[in-house]
Amino acid sequence: METVEMNSVSLKRPHSEDDLDEIKRQKISENSKTGNDSGQSVETETEQPDKSLLEDTKKEIIPNEEGEEQEDEDLEDGDEDGDSESFADMMKHGLTESDVGITKFVSSHKGFSGILKERYSDFVVHEIGKDGHVSHLDDFSVPVDDEDPSEETFTVLSDDDKQRLEELQLLKNKETSVAIEVIEDTKEKRTVIHQAVKSLFPGLETKTEDRDGKKYIIAYHAAGKKALANPRKHSWPKSRGSYCHFVLYKENKDTMDAINVLSKFLRVKPNIFSYMGTKDKRAITVQEIAVLRITAQRLAHLNKCLMNFKLGNFSYKNHPLKLGELQGNHFTVVLRNITGTDDQIEQAMHSLREIGFINYYGMQRFGTTAVPTYQIGRAILQNNWSEVMDLILKPRPGAEKGYLVKCREEWAKTRDPAAALKKLPVKRCVEGQLLRGLLKYGMKNIISAFGIIPRNNRLMYIHSYQSYVWNNMVSKRIEEYGLRAVPGDLTLKGATAVHIEEGDVDNYTIHDVVMPLPGFDVIYPKHRIGEAYKEMLVADNLDINNMRHKIRDYSLSGAYRKIIIRPQNVNWEVVAYDDPKIPLFTTDLDKLEGKPLPVLPTDGKFRALKMEFSLPPSTYATMAIREVLKMDTSIKNQTQLNTTWLR
Repeated sequence: METVEMNSVSLKRPHSEDDLDEIKRQKISENSKTGNDSGQSVETETEQPDKSLLEDTKKEIIPNEEGEEQEDEDLEDGDEDGDSESFADMMKHGLTESDVGITKFVSSHKGFSGILKERYSDFVVHEIGKDGHVSHLDDFSVPVDDEDPSEETFTVLSDDDKQRLEELQLLKNKETSVAIEVIEDTKEKRTVIHQAVKSLFPGLETKTEDRDGKKYIIAYHAAGKKALANPRKHSWPKSRGSYCHFVLYKENKDTMDAINVLSKFLRVKPNIFSYMGTKDKRAITVQEIAVLRITAQRLAHLNKCLMNFKLGNFSYKNHPLKLGELQGNHFTVVLRNITGTDDQIEQAMHSLREIGFINYYGMQRFGTTAVPTYQIGRAILQNNWSEVMDLILKPRPGAEKGYLVKCREEWAKTRDPAAALKKLPVKRCVEGQLLRGLLKYGMKNIISAFGIIPRNNRLMYIHSYQSYVWNNMVSKRIEEYGLRAVPGDLTLKGATAVHIEEGDVDNYTIHDVVMPLPGFDVIYPKHRIGEAYKEMLVADNLDINNMRHKIRDYSLSGAYRKIIIRPQNVNWEVVAYDDPKIPLFTTDLDKLEGKPLPVLPTDGKFRALKMEFSLPPSTYATMAIREVLKMDTSIKNQTQLNTTWLR
């Protein structure tokens, strides 16, 4: 088998008149763009871009890993004072694949171009549970339960009643109770109102009172603030599982956004939801969710009022879901306007099925601005806290929101956390959190100030550095030894890594070989790549034999990762089409609603490659697609290729 160096392939695409108008608007708008509130430095709470045509054409990395970093947040318009520099010009400062060690291919076919995610519906993800079951939305029915309230429960309260009850529930005003007059008073009507308040507003209790000859239902807090976080246990039937499991079908929303929306509509805290993994925004995704003591009936009612969500396949169980407890995800992907010949496509897809792809960490692991996340991670590991602060806050070229640019300029000019913070309308971004920390703890206690940032976001930086090292070392390993197991390589025996000895080498293939992410609890290859790890860390002023940090959170134990992944259930077909806006396959929701697949021409203007494959956790679907297309998946490269064509 042959390894191949990276080559960029020109990407050209057809545009409708609407598309070209949109591009013109992008060119003349005076705005700054960025990947997320933190200058694309934090991926754990962010989303996929979906606002401009140029962003649509980029190759977006989809981590298929539970607890893995999410993709970059919407590239939102900056303010009108922002730099008029085009998005493509700004992205000249971004990263390319070679910057983060992604340089090799395993297949020998000639690359070809195609458009990934021209429409978010061209990318569909179905979660695969730990039992191998693939999640599908195919049933809207609600489990029959005599304990469930009547349908009238959801309509008996007026909008004004609901507003007042929500304010009472969330302790938003000084009122200690809400009185609801019972119109057309009957015992049955009062019972329905009692049920409605208790089921729709967890934490509230009710009682009936006579006032001036009229009946009122009085709602009040029975247990103070704790009631909101802990739905009323006594109201849940003992025979019913405490958790309602359901399938969440969502379009163009990331998992945390979806849960926040559900929480708002249900008037509960988001932490009563659990899931096995976060899913991409710019896609259609189907996954299992569990929620504590919320009825299927209540959840199903949300289908009437939510956009881009559908809930179904309800069941009651006695356990929540745990992050990472899954086999992986199944992907259905359409690459539009492909240029490859039938032979090229066959070679590419056969190679993907038989050999696989290099298991690189994808581009969004490293951010997209001039300050990659791995640089901040390296500074943390070096215990260089002034460098950490400067890397996060200093001005940087490239794609940024207007208010972030102003914040950074203020910081560079004054080094005053309070003054810089005033420039930020969004205080939850990493820059805002760090500035608040500096305001609280002072400039001489950067460690504590940095600690205000949520733990997962802080750890993302050092994980990014580990990924950077791993990508570079794997490229060196493949360049040095090719696609075969060699003495000194590592393989796993259960959860333990062992070296492959000379006498056993014929018993292993490249698919058995793993490489370590640097840490204090891993071993390294016994050939030249083991020394290369040490040399890379020495160059970064780090000691590979001392990866423990004086702050425990930042001590790296390390891990092992397969260097080649062979996708399962690989299937593909080439289809012709004329209209770039029509869907090329039916989704779960289409099938439930009885929508037929559009009739496609036998000889259309364009061709698309429709591909399906399953990946295990901790792998990136776009790295598989990269192997098929032989294209650089960075925003920088894709944006410049598209802009060059438009000129």
